[in-house]
Amino acid sequence: MISVPGFGQETPLRIGIAGLTHTHVHQIFNSAKQGEIEIVGIAEANSDLAKRYTDLYEFDMDRVYPTLEELIRVQKPEAVAAFGAIDEHLEVVEACAPAGIHVMVEKPLAVSLAQAEHMADLALKHRIFLLTNYETTWYPATHEAFTMVKAVGAVRKVVIRDGHRGPEQIGVDPEFLEWLIDPVRNGGGALMDFGCYGANLMTLLMKGEKPVAVTAVTQQLQPENNPKVEDEALIILEYPSANAVIHASWNWPIGRKDMEIYGRKGAVYADNRTQLRLRMAEGYDGFEETVFQLEDRPPPYHDPFSYFRAVIYGEIAPEPFDLSSLENNLLVMEILEAAKQSARDGKRVVLSKGPD
Repeated sequence: MISVPGFGQETPLRIGIAGLTHTHVHQIFNSAKQGEIEIVGIAEANSDLAKRYTDLYEFDMDRVYPTLEELIRVQKPEAVAAFGAIDEHLEVVEACAPAGIHVMVEKPLAVSLAQAEHMADLALKHRIFLLTNYETTWYPATHEAFTMVKAVGAVRKVVIRDGHRGPEQIGVDPEFLEWLIDPVRNGGGALMDFGCYGANLMTLLMKGEKPVAVTAVTQQLQPENNPKVEDEALIILEYPSANAVIHASWNWPIGRKDMEIYGRKGAVYADNRTQLRLRMAEGYDGFEETVFQLEDRPPPYHDPFSYFRAVIYGEIAPEPFDLSSLENNLLVMEILEAAKQSARDGKRVVLSKGPD
């Protein structure tokens, strides 16, 4: 067990896994090796899939249950991590919240704003944490970029690019592919899968400010691989004093997760997980550039399940609109819903201001 002073790893979080079809599930098995969490059970109806994972990670098949309800009844976990299709997130919260079990889902929070709001109501009613996990949340470059914004002055423009060659092209597992390219089970294609990253990052950068309007254009460039969903999305977010352009694509030749933040005096480039560039403007088109190679973030901010445990045990208090937070991801869902409407109707969608 790895011990980090101040975070009480002597008490591992008892966590269950809901579903195994999302291959990001490998992360929780690897995270458990640190000793901060204990996987007490898995809910997975596909016994062949369960056997594949239990063999790989030397997990007892006797602790695999056909339903989440049975896992909860027998193992009584403190928390559950959802690794099934996105449209199953609501069912997970419906099973866990009344039992006081905290939930972490993979991004995005839900397939629709209506489902997300129902999940939020359950979480608030039963006083559980409902967090959303994004890969970029644990990038040191993400957080250092937001810190460096002070150096470049008032933010005017942000460009965020996320994606890869496409699920079929990169060879995702068949159980994952089955629902990832399903417009009902995933809520859409590349717009949902990768557009959520940009919406999530902008919501924190703008300190929870809602965009004035959302405009989106989608395309299907690989109909042979993605016959029912879009695989290309361009989303524009308008704010009173800034704008953002989100490129969500299953057509990048090289996988990427990067961000550019432009202020009045310079720009910050988060090129990947650990590399950051700061450019300060000089004259018309000149600049002075400083390159930073960053170390991993300190515990518990380096790993989603270490963070989840620390939040549940009250060892840290998340800041408003943190990347994993419910309030951030409710706004993400509102942005994604508007983007889908805009792409469908070919119109700019103005967001409601909501109650003052």
